[in-house]
Amino acid sequence: MRESNYYIETTESTNSTLKILSDKESLPEGYVVYTDFQTAGKGQPGNSWESEKGKNLLFSILLFPQNIPIQSQFILSQITCVAIKKVLDEYTDDISIKWPNDIYWKEKKICGILIENSLLRDKINKCIIGIGLNINQEVFASNAPNPVSLKQITGKEMDREKILFDIHSQLFHLYQNPDFENIQKEYHRNLYRKDGFHPYKDAQTKEHFLARIEKVEPDGRLILITEAGERREYYFKEVAPSKSPPKGET
Repeated sequence: MRESNYYIETTESTNSTLKILSDKESLPEGYVVYTDFQTAGKGQPGNSWESEKGKNLLFSILLFPQNIPIQSQFILSQITCVAIKKVLDEYTDDISIKWPNDIYWKEKKICGILIENSLLRDKINKCIIGIGLNINQEVFASNAPNPVSLKQITGKEMDREKILFDIHSQLFHLYQNPDFENIQKEYHRNLYRKDGFHPYKDAQTKEHFLARIEKVEPDGRLILITEAGERREYYFKEVAPSKSPPKGET
């Protein structure tokens, strides 16, 4: 990996920098751009990512997954989530995957992922995977509701470069040896709030309801089963975990 990476002290976002570089020249698959600080770190659309300079991991990885059908592109999120969880499991327990692609420690968010795909006709031409992982930050100043870092969890200063290398190695291994069925099972097995009924909020109707996770479809749809046995399907941003119980519940 050391021969296929680009370090920049400060950048708007590593995803944007990697896109510019890959548009200008031919880069090898697995190429990494990483930085100490992002001036406009990207979260999911409408969100930003807070990170103290030099404390965390902020990096993007370039892939050319042209053999993955467009309708199955969610497997790239699953590969990324499973890879990061496998690495973090070496440092702490209680790591889970919050659908569709956040990494949690207990009830707190330790990692965000932003995947941007470029399509060419009926194929995924290029994929840029952006990862923000809280490593050594001890105080979070933004209004983000639930951030946590590896140092806050363990009380120890972590080697950022080693963790970056391990995530890259694990992700590339899963990507180059794709066992879609096992990756999907691993993803589901480690989902946040996988067991039991939990409160959710429907983004369109604003309804709060209790449901359990049935499964995640290959295209990324979350399948929930309500207490009444109703099957509901949601794409990203259409539903979210809620802290408020349904009306009439306590």
